[in-house]
Parts: sequence; C-alpha cells; structure tokens
Amino acid sequence: MGGADPLYDAAGQVLVPGDQIVWAIVASCGECFYCRRRLPQKCRNAVKYGHESFRRGYELLGGLAEHCLLTRGTAVVRVPAGLPLSAVCPASCATATIAAALEAAGDLRGQAICITGAGLLGLTAAAMARWMGAAEVIVCEVHEHRRQLAGHFGATRCCGPTDLAETIREATGGMGVDAAVEVSGSPAAFESLWTGLRMGATAVLVGSVFPSAPVPLALEQMVRRNLSLRGIHNYAPPHLIQAVDFLARATADYDFSGLVSAWYPLQDIAAAVRAAGDPRAVRIGVSATESTPSPIPQRGHS
Repeated sequence: MGGADPLYDAAGQVLVPGDQIVWAIVASCGECFYCRRRLPQKCRNAVKYGHESFRRGYELLGGLAEHCLLTRGTAVVRVPAGLPLSAVCPASCATATIAAALEAAGDLRGQAICITGAGLLGLTAAAMARWMGAAEVIVCEVHEHRRQLAGHFGATRCCGPTDLAETIREATGGMGVDAAVEVSGSPAAFESLWTGLRMGATAVLVGSVFPSAPVPLALEQMVRRNLSLRGIHNYAPPHLIQAVDFLARATADYDFSGLVSAWYPLQDIAAAVRAAGDPRAVRIGVSATESTPSPIPQRGHS
C-alpha cells in the first residue's frame, strides 16, 4: 500500500492486502432520501450484488464467479482469523438479515420467541436468539430433518405446523410468545403464529419476498392486543458487523460450516443448482477452486 492512506472496514478495522472480507449485499450512496433515513438497503441509487442487469461497468457483480468487483459505497467487514470461510459465507445474506430481524424483535433476554421455518434463515434465527439470551426458542418446520437440525441450533422446542399452538401454550403457560420471526414466506405460517402472540408482542416478517395470497388481519386485534408488526428486507452495514461478530463468537457452539451440505466446483454450477433443490440441502456451496462434490447428509446434523 506504500504511503497511501490506510483502508478501514465498516467496523473501523484496518484492512491490508490479503485480508479475507465479506461485503454487504447492497452498496448505497449515503446521501439519498432513504440513506438519510437509516435505510441504506433501500438506497435510491443502490447497486445490489447478484441482482444487477449485465451491462457495461457492472459485469462483475455476481457471486458465481472467480472475481467480484466491489463498487463505491459497499460496506465490507474483515473476517477474523480462524473463522472458516464455510462458516462465514452466509454472513452477508442470512446472518446479517437475521441480525436486523432480531433487532426489530426487541430485547430477547429471558423471552420466548417463535420462528416459523428452519432453513438457513430460521436456523440462524434460532441460534442467534438463544445466544442473545432467549429462554424459549420454538421452531416450527414442516420437514422433520430440519426440525432435527433446529435442535442443534438453539431451539428449545421443535414442532410441525399442526402442533404449533399446543407447543406455544406449553412453553408459555398459555400466555403466548413475546416475539415471532416468520422466515418461510408462507401465509399459512403467518396465520398460525399470529394467534400465538401474547399481548404486546412483536411479529417480524422476513421470508415473504415473493407474491403470495393475502391473509386476513383484524385491525381491532392489532389495537386491543397492542401488537407490533415489522417487515425486514435486507439489512444495514451495522447488521453485517453484528453477523460476523456472532459467527466468530458462536461458531464453537453451532456448526454453521456443516449447514453447507455439499461443495461443487464452479464449472459444475448446473449440478450445484440441481442439488440445491433437495429440501435436505440447507445450503449448497460453490467454490472457484477444483473440488469434489460432497454428499448431502440424509438425516440429522452433519
């Protein structure tokens, strides 16, 4: 770097050549209407990695490549030494998004939280909620093998949709949960957890990022039960910092590396996409280096 001014990451850490980093999914301008209102993920001049049209000057913004061009306004965070890349690779997607969602859910210390869906978002939410001091972490998931995984990622109780109401009653003495995070995107999941909220609870929607059927919502219930409803899409740079810090501190307790069920070399991307369609695959990894695909575990925790 010679005599050039030092470079810093979003957490204020000095960056040097050779450092491993993660970067936010959205690069923001810092000056527009939404940036000034602490919503940089909705920047009016945003560049979103993996989502841009292929056009001049924006050719290298995807993840399935040997190189990625980082644009101005991108928040980067240095990866601590010793944190495996297989554990940190979801940080700029699922982990940071969940950091934002749990911030919206409020203080979880000693609280009961319900999470609907046990993909990477749901498993991360369970682990982070427990790590943040939640007393009860209830995970509802339709697939049995993912329910089993949730037990290894902080869930104190796991159930299927038909048992959710009774599980919440047992866990809370009939009072209802203090917070809920919906990550499956299923309208039915939202309806099932809505009735399990205690008075004054907060429900956070994360998974509903695609068009779906509308759900009935009695506004009178919102008012009389003093409920709060939040939507979280993407995240701000501080959430990425929190995500990396969480993974660095909690990786000894939760095997996030094991959630990448199989690794494929870049030239086998078509096979990787097919493998990702298997519900047993929480995540599939793609590496720019030569590697042999690893098998997807049949049951339980890898």
